[in-house]
Amino acid sequence: MSIRDNVKVVVGVQDSLQDSVIDRLIANVESRLKVWLKQNAGLTAIPEELMFIVEELVVNRYNKIGSEGMKSESIEGRSVSFTEDDFKPYQAILETYIPKTEDVGKVMFF
Repeated sequence: MSIRDNVKVVVGVQDSLQDSVIDRLIANVESRLKVWLKQNAGLTAIPEELMFIVEELVVNRYNKIGSEGMKSESIEGRSVSFTEDDFKPYQAILETYIPKTEDVGKVMFF
């Protein structure tokens, strides 16, 4: 199944009316993740094993449609808080892609 199909299953969309919205969200999330990977890990493509992050972030973004820019929302006793950094829950995973730098040697001055 494609990312779009997986997102539709999770959010309960059974027709194609939201396909263009979901495709735009996928493109945006992939672009942001590629920028992060390029800046921090020197990668130009998203490794296949990280595509679950794209899928989960698209679901999160889809569920926030109409609530963009809000930090929290309270409706009839139900309260929802939004994180500002979508990648934060995945930070530990993403950091494993950052190349390790090893100290070649140390110079001490006295």
